[in-house]
Amino acid sequence: MSISLKMKGFAEKSSWIRKMFEEGARLKAEFGEENVFDFSLGNPDAPPPAKFYDVIEKRAADKTPGVHSYMPNSGYPFVRKAIAGKMSTEQQVTVDPNDMLMTCGAAGGLNVVMKALLNPGEEVIILAPFFVEYNFYVDNHGGVTKIVETDEEFNLDLQAIEEAITAKTKAIIINSPNNPTGQVYSQNALEELGGLLETAGRKFGTTIYMLSDEPYRKIIFDGLSVPSIFAAYKNSIIVSSYSKDLSLPGERIGYLAVHPEIEEKALLIGALNLANRILGFVNAPALMQQVVAELQDASVDNSIYARRREMFCKILEDAGFEFLPPKGAFYIFPKTPIEDDAQFCAILQEEKILAVPGRGFGRPGHIRLAFCVPDEVIKNSADAFKRAMAKAQAL
Repeated sequence: MSISLKMKGFAEKSSWIRKMFEEGARLKAEFGEENVFDFSLGNPDAPPPAKFYDVIEKRAADKTPGVHSYMPNSGYPFVRKAIAGKMSTEQQVTVDPNDMLMTCGAAGGLNVVMKALLNPGEEVIILAPFFVEYNFYVDNHGGVTKIVETDEEFNLDLQAIEEAITAKTKAIIINSPNNPTGQVYSQNALEELGGLLETAGRKFGTTIYMLSDEPYRKIIFDGLSVPSIFAAYKNSIIVSSYSKDLSLPGERIGYLAVHPEIEEKALLIGALNLANRILGFVNAPALMQQVVAELQDASVDNSIYARRREMFCKILEDAGFEFLPPKGAFYIFPKTPIEDDAQFCAILQEEKILAVPGRGFGRPGHIRLAFCVPDEVIKNSADAFKRAMAKAQAL
């Protein structure tokens, strides 16, 4: 065999979204794109803010010598200063620019953190349902994922987390607003989690890190706000990107920041910088760093996603689905009317609807629907959802 057995196994485990993508291409070719309702991919389609185009044109026109050269592995100091100022307001804690790194998206940032933290065999807790690639990021650096269920409303189950912590636990990944559920964890829950990690760390004589993956922080509904991780726990690290709030997923620009009071901070910052380099990222893209530095007060028009959420929730409710309206992000995670979520996705495909089975996110019996699609796709899917529900209930 030409590829590693591990990668072969990974490809099989991560195939659900890819399968939906391939099936979508087939259906669109056969029936026409306008007749297929594709809710499988979390690819933001709201346009970037108008200011983005002004800034990128200005920056691209800059012919100053060295403007596209290497910079410190952590990124341009003026960029980190701009982001640290914004983060200080969001996190209610003063963030120092020297405690930050610019990264190749949030995914690159998470891999940098794992490389810096993990010894072989150490455990990282991930909360189901979860972004599937967390498993791979942990494995990339010799770690082992330990999956812990959230409760019925996708909130933190603190007792289950406590029972999962061992002497090998190195970190827990928090994703709020959450992909795939849209849940937002409360400040009280995060503070209780912080206390739990502090107590467990003393018990085992270890440091347990809280890692917050926050690319959806600005996509939030009903006047809610995303609580501060830094206010909840000092041994915390935040990773984020501009993929969602500026609609720039293909530009691969993100950042990470460590809590100003995190233990052994200087040693950790050094390890993060080294990891950024030796993983082959070297530094985040120079042009995009320069651009986002001027966009700290900008974001996509969130009313687009808010409107689609309301429209989609009404369609699903009318079709008889059971679900929790998302508080943030652009996903809905309904329960399936039959136990087998993959079978229900096949029924949906008969009606030219593409969804991802919940088992792909560690929570069978659900489907993920992404509403980062044109309004017409959502509107025109109403009858198809009703037909699919009727077929499932007739089984």
